[in-house]
Amino acid sequence: MDPTSRPAVVIDNGTGYTKMGFAGNVEPCFILPTVVAVNESFLNQSKSSSKANWATQHNAGVAADLDFYIGDEALAKSRSSSTHNLHYPIEHGQVEDWDAMERYWQQCIFNYLRCDPEDHYFLLTESPLTPPESREYTGEILFETFNVPGLYIAVNSVLALAAGYTTSKCEMTGVVVDVGDGETRVVPVAEGYVIASCIKSIPIAGKDVTLFIQQLMRERGENIPPEDSFDVARKVKEMYCYTCSDIVKEYNKHDKEPAKYIKQWKGVKPKTGAPYTCDVGYERFLGPEVFFNPEIYSNDFATALPVVIDKCIQSAPIDTRRALYKNIVLSGGSTMFKDFGRRLQRDLKKIVDARVLANNARTGGEITSQPVEVNVVSHPVQRFAVWFGGSVLSSTPEFFASYRTKEEYEECGASICRTNPVFKGMY
Repeated sequence: MDPTSRPAVVIDNGTGYTKMGFAGNVEPCFILPTVVAVNESFLNQSKSSSKANWATQHNAGVAADLDFYIGDEALAKSRSSSTHNLHYPIEHGQVEDWDAMERYWQQCIFNYLRCDPEDHYFLLTESPLTPPESREYTGEILFETFNVPGLYIAVNSVLALAAGYTTSKCEMTGVVVDVGDGETRVVPVAEGYVIASCIKSIPIAGKDVTLFIQQLMRERGENIPPEDSFDVARKVKEMYCYTCSDIVKEYNKHDKEPAKYIKQWKGVKPKTGAPYTCDVGYERFLGPEVFFNPEIYSNDFATALPVVIDKCIQSAPIDTRRALYKNIVLSGGSTMFKDFGRRLQRDLKKIVDARVLANNARTGGEITSQPVEVNVVSHPVQRFAVWFGGSVLSSTPEFFASYRTKEEYEECGASICRTNPVFKGMY
């Protein structure tokens, strides 16, 4: 059967979570933590020169090599077993451990999606400014190990813009604010082309929010088991956190009506099974506040997210700036906090309006600048906007003509994966 008659497999590998499913679906089939638990017990065995022992060790190594888990299974296995160690193949949006990444893809395809890779085209994602060698490694693994008939590696920011295709306007010019678990990137895109020289990166992301909440709860002396504190902080972030308009007013609200605003977290200690409770207070609004006032979390970086977005747009070509301000698209799980988009739009509008007023004052009112429209776009699928954009694009019949095929790979080698046929990058 022709692979083009079957839906393409779309896999969006993120630092924290991987989204996977089939093209044409509205939601990914699985959202799993990007982690691999590998059995490394055979590494601790004493080396011996005798042939019998060598064969035993070799067989143990082969067995251990096949004994690995991914996602939630990996996290559960590492807690219950001392022989399995966790490996995080992606750090800050870049693949660091290719062996673990290959194992992860293997389980994704065969154990979760349960499909034959030879029968489906594959669309994978990468972050902007990924080195071209990384694309080559991805192509080698997918074509050589899994024997896929076609592969397309898309820039995740462009796919996040394409997620808006379901609306009446098909805007391919805009700024993608991608706030994931391990990285925050502000990427301007003009007519589907990434303006690479204007990309801004922030060393504060979803994991930092979790660590900050964990630190606040620890300093307050909450009764949380140390081995469970990071997971509790992550769940508190996902369930209770929101973005506030004024941090001082929010403190006063919590102090006046603690019963209304302070939540209770109930958990079970993993070792003893005893139940415990803890209060969730100021961290509900202080967690997301690190994007707007980073100095409360770290002294290393003190530039707020709205300022970074403004700098990004101001460094773009002048004829694209108004269109970029008009279409600021949120993407990633860490933008899902309540009122995050409204707060971002308000702060950004203040910066832009202050600049317009300063320009008018500088010219003495002789030349009046037109007001700049600032619009931050929130939509229901922004948690997995990149995956949804990939699903929309790869379900169009024209897109199959853009895939790199197995025949091209065998003829030209892995270098064919360096460039995108549709949304080209200068590599």
